[in-house]
Amino acid sequence: NFSKCKAVYPGYAMVLFSFGRLLFRRMALRKGVAITAAAVFLLGVCGVLFMLQERGRGGGGPSRTIVVPTLPPRDHIYINRTLSLDSATVHSPPSASHSEGGVQEAPARPEARPPSSFIHVLPNTSAECLFSASQPTAAVDVQMMDVLDSVSFENTDGGVWKQGFELSYSHEALQPLQVFIVPHSHNDPGWLLKFEDYYRKQTRNILNLMTDALSENPHRTFIWAEISYLDLWWQEQNADRRDKFRRLVEAGQLEIVTGGWVMNDEANTHYFAMLDQMMEGHLWLQENLPGVVPKAGWAIDPFGYTPTMAFLLREMGLDAMLIQRVHYIFKKHLAHNKQLEFGWRQLWDQGSSTDIFCHLMPFYSYDIPHTCGPNPKVCCQFDFKRLAGGKVSCPWKIRPETITNSNVATKAEVLADQYRKKAQLFRSPVLLVPLGDDFRYDTKKEVDAQFSNYEKLIAYMNSHPEMNINVQFGTLSDYFTAVREKAGPGAGLVPAGFPSLSGDFFTYSDRDDQYWSGYYTSRPFYKNLDRVLETNLRAAEILYSLASGRGLELHPDLSDQLRYARQNLGLFQHHDGITGTAKDPVVVDYGTRMTEAITRSQKVTVFSVQALLSGGQQDKVYYDLGQTHPSHDALPQKTIVGVAGFPRTVVLYNPLPQPRVQLVSLRVDTPTVMVRDHLNSSVASQINPVWDGGGKLSLTEFELVFTASVPALGLAHYRLLPGNEGTTVATLQFINQDPPKSSVFKTEKYSSSDFVLQVSGLEVKFSGTTGLLRSVVVGASEVEVGVDFVTYGTRSGKEKSGAYLFLPDGEAKSVLGQSWSNPPVVVTIGPLVQEVRSSLHLVTHSVRLLSSPGLDGHALSISNIVDVRKESNKELAMRLVTSVANPEGVFYTDLNGLQLSRRRTTNKLPLQGNFYPMATSAMLQDGSARVSLLSQQPLGVGSLKQGWLEVVLDRRLMQDDFRGLGQGVKDNKVTMETFRLLIERRFSKSKVSTTTVLRGTPAAPSHPLTQHPLTQRPLTQHPLTQHPSPHQRWCTPHCLHTTRWTSSCIPCRHS
Repeated sequence: NFSKCKAVYPGYAMVLFSFGRLLFRRMALRKGVAITAAAVFLLGVCGVLFMLQERGRGGGGPSRTIVVPTLPPRDHIYINRTLSLDSATVHSPPSASHSEGGVQEAPARPEARPPSSFIHVLPNTSAECLFSASQPTAAVDVQMMDVLDSVSFENTDGGVWKQGFELSYSHEALQPLQVFIVPHSHNDPGWLLKFEDYYRKQTRNILNLMTDALSENPHRTFIWAEISYLDLWWQEQNADRRDKFRRLVEAGQLEIVTGGWVMNDEANTHYFAMLDQMMEGHLWLQENLPGVVPKAGWAIDPFGYTPTMAFLLREMGLDAMLIQRVHYIFKKHLAHNKQLEFGWRQLWDQGSSTDIFCHLMPFYSYDIPHTCGPNPKVCCQFDFKRLAGGKVSCPWKIRPETITNSNVATKAEVLADQYRKKAQLFRSPVLLVPLGDDFRYDTKKEVDAQFSNYEKLIAYMNSHPEMNINVQFGTLSDYFTAVREKAGPGAGLVPAGFPSLSGDFFTYSDRDDQYWSGYYTSRPFYKNLDRVLETNLRAAEILYSLASGRGLELHPDLSDQLRYARQNLGLFQHHDGITGTAKDPVVVDYGTRMTEAITRSQKVTVFSVQALLSGGQQDKVYYDLGQTHPSHDALPQKTIVGVAGFPRTVVLYNPLPQPRVQLVSLRVDTPTVMVRDHLNSSVASQINPVWDGGGKLSLTEFELVFTASVPALGLAHYRLLPGNEGTTVATLQFINQDPPKSSVFKTEKYSSSDFVLQVSGLEVKFSGTTGLLRSVVVGASEVEVGVDFVTYGTRSGKEKSGAYLFLPDGEAKSVLGQSWSNPPVVVTIGPLVQEVRSSLHLVTHSVRLLSSPGLDGHALSISNIVDVRKESNKELAMRLVTSVANPEGVFYTDLNGLQLSRRRTTNKLPLQGNFYPMATSAMLQDGSARVSLLSQQPLGVGSLKQGWLEVVLDRRLMQDDFRGLGQGVKDNKVTMETFRLLIERRFSKSKVSTTTVLRGTPAAPSHPLTQHPLTQRPLTQHPLTQHPSPHQRWCTPHCLHTTRWTSSCIPCRHS
């Protein structure tokens, strides 16, 4: 991206970069962060220059186009310097992408491509295409796909370490061992209790007690991860108390690890939200603990791990990280080869520039019984919260004993034995021993018991040289520093002598065949709400930045509204938030917070638009948002634009850094409406029906669809007027039901065999009985794409599916049973939109074909309104059955919207182990075609048979799955889930590699279609409906007011 900017603006690039670097160094940022920030500054300026250059050409596109990641306009953007390393994930050639020897061809629509579109065809010799075609893959010592292929998944009994193997060492030649005991307390920002309830009952005490305990003894240490809790505590402390905390941090006794607002989930999260919650935490540290920058990441409780998080931490300047919840078979394999510590490398990295040193905890859990060594029965005796008289005991029925002069020698020998056995799993003579669990150290009794007893054990071991062991309290960074000192410098951040590893750690299993693939879909209503909040927040931040950057007068509390939205988006990224694995009241609390955050973000959007369009004047026009969220547990409400009595102005906002041309959908109160653009030219539009909750035609609401063009990061105006010029009313055809009478729509009954709908470049065949998709013709190639909806039950016996686990009772069963073999179907036909709507059991399924010159015209839009509230122990999935012969069960899913990773369905795993997280997309391909499913919400996905893609849509489960939640998932909501289905053919057929290609390349339109904000939301989410004024008229033929952020005329105001 820097090279492209320099090529177009050689006179500015180096000056701007140097200025930016100096500016950010003056802000006391570290060198690496300052360089990154300077690059972002340069790209931002170049983006404006590109936009102004495009405007100067009368809307024509620039000769060169930069596609940059859609990051929020914040001061501290730690990522961007290397996002362009992988053109497959961030800068896909937007009209054709090479993949494994063939070129993916988007549906041919040359006549519809606007000159301002950012789609462009790169020559096959371009660097981007050559990069994509070569599919470079990281050269590493350990590739997790290879591990999946090589291990047997036999759960053999390992003795005291049930999931491992026997460990021993030579007592005659004890090597020196350095041990760091790291006290910690894992504080979930919501799980069994609400965020603030946990704080009041436990977290406040923990921070108070540990601050005092560490101040009493300089040898004591503690680490803390969740900044959201630290913020609540900080607000209650006086100046002296805050200074005491600062001194502990400065002295190295108390370390802030990771520094995120929460310890985020890594499966369902989008990289934008992951980054945003990290930025919020780091900004808090900068404001309240100046100079404190986390060095090490700490993620002990997320249910599987993504390399995206490793990448973000590496780019933020952290040099090491720790993870825990990894499939027990993978742990055993890595432990056997002493590969539990490694340099985690990104799949696209041919060198080691993305490596970050990672420690994987070897045993079952992060609690004390599973951290001192391989025998939990022994280790539990050194958890001094479990002393006699306490509320917690050891499951192995042997309690700890208070350490005294009479037993310290024996106890020290037993503990040292566990330390040495654990050390056999690592390459370094330095050992990490975490000391903590969930919400530990919340009573003075526990704090005193843990520290006083361990201090006696430490003193004894260190005073007996024959034990050849040195033990101390330490922090996570103390441990990693010692490992580096012992090993010597290596390549980059990874010490010498440690292996490199690439890939991810999904899907997690903690025992037997119990796979944690259920949480990929649990509570999908709130997963969708998360993406809506991300969209609104990002849009609001950009508009606020544009308005405030121009010095316009803004409401004084808007920055606080944005902070509230950021913090509550961040809160939901917690690994019991977006995962759907919290108790019902906690989920309600998350939902209420997100709904309020959406409302506040929309307030910022409205006020910022007012300021931009009025030039900061007090005399303003006020706007309504096109969609609102009045409740946390109901579908959003679309604003009905009243056009029957007077004209209306609609302002559309594009929060993406590329110009966009796509269809826009609004609700209006009359079918007699026409659309005019800023030149007062008629815009072709279509009137479609709106269906009420009972599936009946609404008599008071109608859908208005028209093609809109909005510049990058810009606003566009359209007028809605009474009349019918350029407006077509759709025709409705009814299958398996009698057509209703309508004074607006032409209705007719259709009874025939399969039927075909067609738009430019796409021909789509549907079933004449069910209305479900059958096949898609792209160019001259037909790809079978059948749709079915299936349900899974849960197995019998004690162990059943729950919020975390997916434990099906066998293969899925189709919902198209005998009673639903002929569901009611409505076909909507018009020049802009053609839609097939099937009312099935548990789901109302719609497929739309769009006659659009933009990217939305390249894909089918799929909408599912899911309702499983009356079911019992059922999981609903949408199954795509295609003719794509993906070899050897290989398919691809994305990781957090940043990259695609190869998956392989294998018989070595049970059905539930072959499902993976899909944050935004999944893909099948063979030598002739590719099928991509782009999702607006995170869900679980699998490819159980050749040509299949199966997405789990919702889960209703009546029982707990014994992972601590203590309830089932019974708070289901009517949920709207939307997708884009993209079908492509290759220019030339080729063999698809299944062994050497470990990551996927998004197809031509696929990346921009899934760019954040996701799928179709950006334009339709942000139409701003202007309130009419009796004193308003339209300025024609010229504009009185314009801003450089708008592309059309602003209405005049006259008294």
